[in-house]
Amino acid sequence: MAPIDRSFSRRRFLGGSAMAVTAGALGMPFVRTARAQAATFKAGVITSLSGENILGGNLTKQGYDLWADAINAKGGVEVAGDRFKVEMFYGDDQSSPATGADAAERLIVQNGVDVLFGPYTSGSTIAVQPICQKYQVPMISGSAESPNVWKAKPEFNFGIIPAVDTTSGLSLGVLAKLSKPAAKTVAVISVNEPFSKETGEGFRDGAKAAGLELATYELVPPEGDLTPVISKIAALNPDIIAVGGHEEVLINVVKTSKSLNYRPKALIMHYGITNPAFAQALGADADGTTGVVVWLPTVSYKDDVFGTAKDFAQIAQKKLGGEPDYTAAACAASGLVLGDALKRLGKKPALTPENRVALKDAIAETDIQTFYGPIKFEKDGPHYHDNIQPVPVLVQIQGGKTVAVGPKEAAAADYIYPLPAWK
Repeated sequence: MAPIDRSFSRRRFLGGSAMAVTAGALGMPFVRTARAQAATFKAGVITSLSGENILGGNLTKQGYDLWADAINAKGGVEVAGDRFKVEMFYGDDQSSPATGADAAERLIVQNGVDVLFGPYTSGSTIAVQPICQKYQVPMISGSAESPNVWKAKPEFNFGIIPAVDTTSGLSLGVLAKLSKPAAKTVAVISVNEPFSKETGEGFRDGAKAAGLELATYELVPPEGDLTPVISKIAALNPDIIAVGGHEEVLINVVKTSKSLNYRPKALIMHYGITNPAFAQALGADADGTTGVVVWLPTVSYKDDVFGTAKDFAQIAQKKLGGEPDYTAAACAASGLVLGDALKRLGKKPALTPENRVALKDAIAETDIQTFYGPIKFEKDGPHYHDNIQPVPVLVQIQGGKTVAVGPKEAAAADYIYPLPAWK
């Protein structure tokens, strides 16, 4: 079997749709919209509009723009009884953290933006944080997922998507509640590379909170024979195997398990199963595998700007030509955070440097319900300024299709547990 292309990331499988290309996004490292005549709030978007992360970068831009279009259609952000439109400016990080930092500085210095919307990648987000601190300009990040973003305790940055270590851990709690008879033990396989290791550590650390006994924690290299590891786990016979790794590793876990005639009762990883390459590589053997997403159009959340999650998905489908994923949704929700904070701040544009610091403080006090879910930022600890409120949604491959199975309010099908024997 040919190796799977790692550049086809866990959140870029939608890139083949019309959502993956934004007109005018390519070519220039820095572009902006036409200036409005009336006073406006200025928002700068830093993301990958070129380079290897362009598909994900466009998802973030589209999400932020969906909010700007929606709020401007209502006359703008409401402040002290008046409404002020939002003017969007764009900086291309060219898929390079250093370039992202430069672009952020230009947006702040040359365009005088009041706030930044953050990059697609965690690497660029980390690079931009010192620029926000230097110029005392807040940033709302709709895409960053690495816990390393928040371990730095960024004063001016706020994250909408829960860090991957929290979502992987919380997902075990959802799975445990769905399993009948109740799952009691879990074995964790963690690949020794940054994102995968953070995911595996989340599974490991979340086991206790989920009421599960950790049977074993196996740290493995990105490539290599998994036979000894799966053989050890098979002898322990845990109820759940949780894998922190990219698609290739999970494919190898499935193939190795079948070769040993060992069928886990439940097999879960983070985002990999939503990559079509996973099911293509395994065929019917992919059935039953569980994954984690942060948001789906089927969740029961709503707000006054977009309406329900389903309403938002329909708006995105109409404007962008494809179904939005959780990245675009979180970026649109970033705008809801800004609008709420500006309303509470009560300062009309243009914001002074002191107002921008006060805006940062207002964002820190966010506590709202949105179509994306609840948003409230941590005030201390390893997830400082990250929103770890949303409960992850479990999806499972059933009959070749990926369907939501939990929690109950988001489920479209019953969870299959324990998994049937290999065919």
